[in-house]
Amino acid sequence: MFKLSTAVDGNLIHFLTFKLNRMLYDTPQLRNIVLLGHSGSGKTSFAECMLYEAKAITRRGKITEGSTVSDFTALEQLRGHSIFAKPLHVDWKNTKLNILDTPGSDDFVGEWVSSLKVADTSVMMLNATAGVEVGTELMWEYIQAYNTPTIFVINHLDQPKADYETTLAQAQARFGKKVLAVQYPTLTGDGFHNIIDVLRMVMYKFHKNGGKPEKFGIPASEIIKARAMHQVLVEIAAENDEELMSLFFDNETLTEEELSKGLRIAMANQSFYPVFCASAAWNMGSGRIMGFLHDLCPAPNERPAAKLEGGGTLACDSKANPAVFIFKTMSEPNVGLVSYFKVCSGTLKTGDELVNEQTQSTERFSQLFIANGKTREAVSELRAGDIGACLKLKNAHTNNTLHLKGQHVAIEPIHYPSPRLRVAVTTQSKNDIEKLARALHSIQEEDPTVLVEHDMELKQTILLAQGQLHLDTLKYRIEKVFGVDVQFEKTKIPYRETITQMVNHSYRHRKQSGGAGQFGEVHIRIEPFYEGMPPPQGLNVRATEEHVLPWGGKLVFNNCIVGGVVDARFMSAILKGIMQKMVEGPLTGSHVRDIRCSVYDGKMHDVDSNDMAFQIAGAQCFKEAFPKAAPQILEPIYTLNVLCAADSMGDVIGDLQNRRAIIMGMDSEGLYQKVSARVPLATLNDYSKTLRAITQGRAKFDMHFLEYQIVSADVQSQLIEAHKREAAVHEMAH
Repeated sequence: MFKLSTAVDGNLIHFLTFKLNRMLYDTPQLRNIVLLGHSGSGKTSFAECMLYEAKAITRRGKITEGSTVSDFTALEQLRGHSIFAKPLHVDWKNTKLNILDTPGSDDFVGEWVSSLKVADTSVMMLNATAGVEVGTELMWEYIQAYNTPTIFVINHLDQPKADYETTLAQAQARFGKKVLAVQYPTLTGDGFHNIIDVLRMVMYKFHKNGGKPEKFGIPASEIIKARAMHQVLVEIAAENDEELMSLFFDNETLTEEELSKGLRIAMANQSFYPVFCASAAWNMGSGRIMGFLHDLCPAPNERPAAKLEGGGTLACDSKANPAVFIFKTMSEPNVGLVSYFKVCSGTLKTGDELVNEQTQSTERFSQLFIANGKTREAVSELRAGDIGACLKLKNAHTNNTLHLKGQHVAIEPIHYPSPRLRVAVTTQSKNDIEKLARALHSIQEEDPTVLVEHDMELKQTILLAQGQLHLDTLKYRIEKVFGVDVQFEKTKIPYRETITQMVNHSYRHRKQSGGAGQFGEVHIRIEPFYEGMPPPQGLNVRATEEHVLPWGGKLVFNNCIVGGVVDARFMSAILKGIMQKMVEGPLTGSHVRDIRCSVYDGKMHDVDSNDMAFQIAGAQCFKEAFPKAAPQILEPIYTLNVLCAADSMGDVIGDLQNRRAIIMGMDSEGLYQKVSARVPLATLNDYSKTLRAITQGRAKFDMHFLEYQIVSADVQSQLIEAHKREAAVHEMAH
């Protein structure tokens, strides 16, 4: 197990003592919260404040000391930032706040997506010194996809370069006018000690070391501004309920109770995104935010019912039959696989047996836990809407739904983004190949944003990840956790070969070695194929077969034999021979595509002709004809979309042009610039790392396969020479 500092160990002892007499929480007493924000926005420090405010810990840990409850793994403590989403929880006014602390880098996007799947409210942390950052933009897309009620917290207001007004203006410009301040600071930087709360119309004054604030009336210098902002909140509350609207028209205001009711409705409808102030470093503002989460944010049963695969929904009702959705799995040293789940319906009790809808296996929940980082506390039951953990389920995975026997319930799965970075994984020791396979399987089990492919064409094991930081993390885990020394290499590029001219060619295969021999002669025309091309000129096509090739493109095969010089029964053998040679083209050994072959003449022998003879004849005829038909190498082209700050767009475009990219368009998207380009895959091996360097991490990209295109003459020459050298080395080795 990873060793934590004495302070944290003491905190955990306090936490366990504090929870000995914990209450059972029913669905209305639950709040599921996910902390989101770009790297450095202060999520983990804010989570420490929440634990401290709720007296779950006696001392706030620090990231620099590796002593936070959330970042407990050795890798996170080594790197000084979150890598995995962690479930935490506190009791706040007899309500259980389940808190999911997530990493900030978009390399770990899978951790946000899985957490948003089970959260009922998101808390978006904004860095007051940096404003709305590109990671925030990407997270917002997922928040919108899940229709998650959201509050914003402008953090780091104690920093010298903090700019509250600019950060608020950027949030409103990017996320809309529904983003409304309920708090603002009187000063930022060293003078950040006072927060004006325009919802409660009070001023919170903090001691220089933070902690619990004192309440004061709003100063005369701020009262006009505060009243105007308060009135905006009153109008938002009234707009969301006809009864409140009527009361507002009658009284021109709302009582505190009426205001809370209206804003609660507005939060649930995502027509109101409140903005709060905080300094997580000094624990200023967290208690008020927790109070808002308790008072105005929705309980699980107040959110739309969970969508089911194939249609239908599942209501969050603790009195219904139990159904559980596994949103995350994580392997821990000396523990094994830990499954984190949300009880979507019913009440789950220790000892319950549920059926996995995806695998149809039965799983027994021999123990139930709630977690605070690495510390797990056993509980007897968990009710609808709650988040828990269990150990060593036999055959349960992320995205699985478990339910009572005899039912058929499948929660709509989490949809993860496609990977953006590819590397080949190798190990020098043959003895480690099996260990490496187990390690990759385990990692893929825990992290669905990782894909592993065994590419038979390229003869490589390909690891696909979200970015360079993600890849570095995977390498660390393979070596340190699974004990396998690995190398990451560039992936080979799946080039294709084709032809650009028509060629007629013939080949005679004759073999005589006593007894029955082999004889087959074929005359074949090969030409480049394209959709809608006319029939072959001067030939009488008797039959056509169109084959969609497994590696893309087509082979069209025509039987144009006249007079029966070659029996139709040999056509399939000729086709088979041609297909064998299309698997490995003569230029680079790559697959061949988009060819039309027409067999128009030949000879056969009554005794010596057979399928094997014509298969060999077809293969050799194609092999000899191909180099005469002006062959060309094709390379995969990807569509690349980059979102970056305006001041780095020139560097981004310059780098793309160096990668043989064709810029297709530039546009603005929120506060950022979007660059779209068509780029050869061969130039994108290090793109994630380079983009991070030239934009200081303030950019994101996605890429998708578009098409194959002919390479330039100089690139083709380089590829052919490289293939010759590789073939020579291979021949010498054997």
